[in-house]
Amino acid sequence: MRYLWAVLIILGLLPIYVFGQQTAATPPANSADSALEQHVRDLEERIIALEGQVRMLKASAAQPAAAPPAVPGGEESVAQGASAPQQAAPATQAEAIAASTQGPNLGGAGGAAAKALNPDISVIGDFIGALGGNSQQNTVSLQPIPAFQMHESEIGLQSIIDPYARGDFFISFGEEGVNLEEGFITFTALPGSFVAKVGKMRSAFGKVNTMHNHVLPWVDRPLVTNNLVGGEDGIDDAGVSVERILPAPKGIFLEATGQVFRGDSADVFQSSQRSDVSAVAHLRGYHDLNESTNLDLGVSYARGHNDLGTDFLTHLYGVDATLRWKPLRRSIYHSFVGRSEFIWSDRQQLPTTQKSFGYYASADYQLARRWFVGGRFDHSDRSRNDALTDKGGSVTLTYWPSEFSQLRGQYRFTRYANNIDANEFFMQLIFSLGAHGAHPF
Repeated sequence: MRYLWAVLIILGLLPIYVFGQQTAATPPANSADSALEQHVRDLEERIIALEGQVRMLKASAAQPAAAPPAVPGGEESVAQGASAPQQAAPATQAEAIAASTQGPNLGGAGGAAAKALNPDISVIGDFIGALGGNSQQNTVSLQPIPAFQMHESEIGLQSIIDPYARGDFFISFGEEGVNLEEGFITFTALPGSFVAKVGKMRSAFGKVNTMHNHVLPWVDRPLVTNNLVGGEDGIDDAGVSVERILPAPKGIFLEATGQVFRGDSADVFQSSQRSDVSAVAHLRGYHDLNESTNLDLGVSYARGHNDLGTDFLTHLYGVDATLRWKPLRRSIYHSFVGRSEFIWSDRQQLPTTQKSFGYYASADYQLARRWFVGGRFDHSDRSRNDALTDKGGSVTLTYWPSEFSQLRGQYRFTRYANNIDANEFFMQLIFSLGAHGAHPF
């Protein structure tokens, strides 16, 4: 009985003891809040870890499974091959996430490296159709234009080489062959504010000689260009060109250019030996008359040996003028460009020097957003016989569907020196593909 009472007393005191222990172990309110915050942080870390695992699973699912190496040895080799991807797995979740989001390796240059090493590529097509007849073209260094002709397909490759130079290549594909029209490197950061070009290029003689076919305002080239300056090819040769902007007063832009070429340019210059180089000099002045009108003037000189040999020289002198009018505030779809060029030729030949003269004058007016109308008058002696003079005139109508294409019609009348008249009508379609850099203004 004594033991029974002892047990009952112990059982009675036990709840009081347990309650006291629980009361002593219960933390204050602040401790409960801290525990709750710690629990929330633990949950957040678990969520972040789960997200990393999900990304890792997605990355592994997107990549094709690597085939095990074909090593002879039965099932043991296959099992080793299957365990290879597990061995190659990233060591940490951070590495796995970085591997799943990393792009292609381009040597540290980023995605722009895929474009940075490639030049701008363009193709310009020049298609011409002709009506009428001209039996005198062969006598003035011109090839007769057929009824339909893919006159030229020009491929342009242009790119910045480095902060100090850029490269330009223009390859002309005709129906009968391929020609490097221009290919040169331009050094833009030389001491003394000089700019140099090295390669094959059109010379800076006048205006028309510097223009590619697709930037001409006409289908053909003026008679003075064909008779005295080599026609479509013109003075286009391998050499070195140096130019510099000169200081000038009253807001005048003044630029001087000096060029030395090998000495072979169409039928104008011909080199018989290595020392028979040709030279070209050009001085250009530009001035804004007002906010809508500007005037561009130039003086040119060229010298070289001709096809009669080293002892015979040809000298060319030229003056060119361009007047542009383009209102900036109103009538934005109306503009006017007037051009003129005068050329004198002194060609040494037997029995005496031939002195020839020629010029053209043209005007182009913009009627509307896409429509242009123009006219041109030609007058030119022939370089080998100054007693023969050709005259002519042209009327053009041009439509631009967009800046990438143009459609032009031109009527041309020519009266040659032997009093033979030619009436011709041309249709021209020019279209451009790709990024073609702007030509000199």
